[in-house]
Amino acid sequence: MSAALTLAQVTSLLEARYPLASAEPWDAVGLVCGDPASPVRRILWAVDPVDAVVEQALASDVNLIVVHHPLLLTGVHSVAATDAKGRVIHRLISSGIALYCAHTNADVAVPGVSDALAAAFGITDTRPLDASGLGRIGRLPVPIPLGDFASVVAAALPATHHGARVLGDPDAIVSTVAVCGGSGDSLLPVATEAGADVYVTADLKHHRALEHREEGGCAVIDVAHWASEWPWLAQAAELLTVDVAAQGATVESLVSEIPTDPWTASVRSQS
Repeated sequence: MSAALTLAQVTSLLEARYPLASAEPWDAVGLVCGDPASPVRRILWAVDPVDAVVEQALASDVNLIVVHHPLLLTGVHSVAATDAKGRVIHRLISSGIALYCAHTNADVAVPGVSDALAAAFGITDTRPLDASGLGRIGRLPVPIPLGDFASVVAAALPATHHGARVLGDPDAIVSTVAVCGGSGDSLLPVATEAGADVYVTADLKHHRALEHREEGGCAVIDVAHWASEWPWLAQAAELLTVDVAAQGATVESLVSEIPTDPWTASVRSQS
C-alpha cells in the first residue's frame, strides 16, 4: 500500500494548481481547519461547506473536504457552535476532518471551473473570455439551434429546480459558446464582443438580463450557481490524483452529489 501524503503536502499540490495569490483580494481561500501533519487518504469534493456535506464526510470516513465556496468569507470574531458555520467548524475539528477552499483562484486557473463547464457541454478550442482568465469561449462540434443547446446544457448539469432559463430565439443557430461558472453577469458584454452566439452562466438578475437583451446582446442561458460549478469537482479531483501519484502516493477522491442548491421546489406559471 502506498504511503499517504500529509495534509501539508496535499495543500501544497492544490496550491500549485490554484495559487492563493491568484484569488481575488476579497476572497478567503486555503486551509480553513486541520492539522498539516495529519495523513490524507480520502478526500470529499463539494461546492458548498454545509452541514449535509459534513454528514457525508463523516459517513465516508474522509480526512479532508475540498470545497469551492468559502466557509468564512467575511471576518469573524467567533466560531462558537451557536450558528451554522460555527457548528460546521466544531464538527470538523472534533472529527479530525480538514477543510480546504479553492474559490476565485480555481475560477481563473487553467484548467479551472469554466474549463470544466465548457467540457461538460462538448465545447472545444476554448480560450479565456477576458484578460483576467475568467470564463471560456469556444466552439460546438456541430452548430445547433439554441433551444436544442439549452437541452444539452440542462442534461449535462445536475438537476435543479432552476433548470436552464433561455434568453433568445430558440431557433437561432449557435456554434460559438461562452461560459462562466458561477456569477458571470459582469461578462455579458464581453461575451457579445467576443462573438459568442450564446453565453452560459448563473445568477443573472432581471434588470441586467433585460438591458443585455435590449442592447442586442448574444443569447444567454442562465443556470443554477451550484450546478454551474459542480463539474469542476471531478476535474480537480482527477488532477490531484495525478499530482499525488507523481509523489509516489495515492489518495481516494469522492465527488459529492448532494445538491446544495438552496431552492427546493418550483411551480410553473399557468398559461
